[in-house]
Amino acid sequence: MKINNRGIGREFEPFIVAEVSANHNGDIECAKNTISEAKRCGADAVKLQTYTPDTMTINSKNEDFIIKDGLWEGRNLYELYQEAYTPFEWHEELYDFANDQDIICFSTPFDESAVELLESLDNPIYKVASFEVTDLFLLKTIAATKKPVIMSTGMANIEEIEEAVETLRMNGTTELAILHCVSGYPTEPKDANLKTIADLSERFECEVGLSDHTLSNACAISSISMGASIIEKHFIIDRSLGGPDSSFSIEPDQLKNLKISTTEAWESIGNINYELKGEEENMIKFRRSLYIVEDVKAGDKLSKDNLRRIRPGYGIEPKFYQEVLNKRVKIDLKSGTALSWEMIDE
Repeated sequence: MKINNRGIGREFEPFIVAEVSANHNGDIECAKNTISEAKRCGADAVKLQTYTPDTMTINSKNEDFIIKDGLWEGRNLYELYQEAYTPFEWHEELYDFANDQDIICFSTPFDESAVELLESLDNPIYKVASFEVTDLFLLKTIAATKKPVIMSTGMANIEEIEEAVETLRMNGTTELAILHCVSGYPTEPKDANLKTIADLSERFECEVGLSDHTLSNACAISSISMGASIIEKHFIIDRSLGGPDSSFSIEPDQLKNLKISTTEAWESIGNINYELKGEEENMIKFRRSLYIVEDVKAGDKLSKDNLRRIRPGYGIEPKFYQEVLNKRVKIDLKSGTALSWEMIDE
């Protein structure tokens, strides 16, 4: 997968996505500051969410529309989305601003009107949100753009994921990445089940990653060793600003750490290699080897008293210890001499 000349895959550094979501708190300048701060902290991309309260739900006081538990317990859906949404009229300005900051900007559309808007902005990649995995009509609309797609899987069972992947691929998606996701806000690390990442890669033969709602970077860093090439985290300039997503969003220092640590984790995977690596070539001299530990004269036998297996490693390898015992030396040797084969009378 390639986005704006930035390769995405296991052969590249992890692709770090800072999710802006509702963390602009209704202020376009705050949204811009969040984008520029994400760039400063090392993120490869920022992601918006494209919807309005009216494209998400209706303004109803019916009990069905009241959130019963979790982070937003007691909130009316319409009012929550009214607080959290990114106005359509902001999008062009935010995309232009991100371009000026030299950071990729893309979005999650939640209906067909959002896709239409994003296409007018030449949106480079589409995100399918976990909650929309089962909206196959929306998936067909996204797939028809022929753009790369990143899909989160929170709440979806394997049959639903299979159906979503088939829908995307049958309707025009050729570049697909799947993000393992647990839709808990926040997610407890014990619920992360990162082994799922490797299974998704094997089942669907595509790039995989993690949409991470835990409060630390531990799961994200660990996911790299499971094959994750994309990490998405909600990002806020300052958690004290508040807002619907603030409590499970990371701050600048955490985002910087995320970029550095996931890159180090990726670098550490390397290749299967049993050759000496870097500093090992210098350290090998501190292995044990065979040394004369008492002065001996030419013709004397090597014994447990005058020969030991000690550090450093300039002498004969210690595995030959039994072989050389009781053999005679050709020349006088001082204590502290590294034993070599040329010194031994065969």
